Amino acid sequence: MSTASKTSEPVTLEALAQDIERRRAETGITDLPRNGGKRRTASKKALLAAIDAAGGKW
Repeated sequence: MSTASKTSEPVTLEALAQDIERRRAETGITDLPRNGGKRRTASKKALLAAIDAAGGKW
């Protein structure tokens, strides 16, 4: 459970990523299933293809 309150400082993306990795390690869940993408729109497929072509990981 999170200990954040309404008066907490904003969370950075780096801090969020570290927290997610820590929680995954604690639970033993290290490889999450991917969305099969059976219902993706043409624009989403094009976006993912462009990310892949640019060497990105989505």
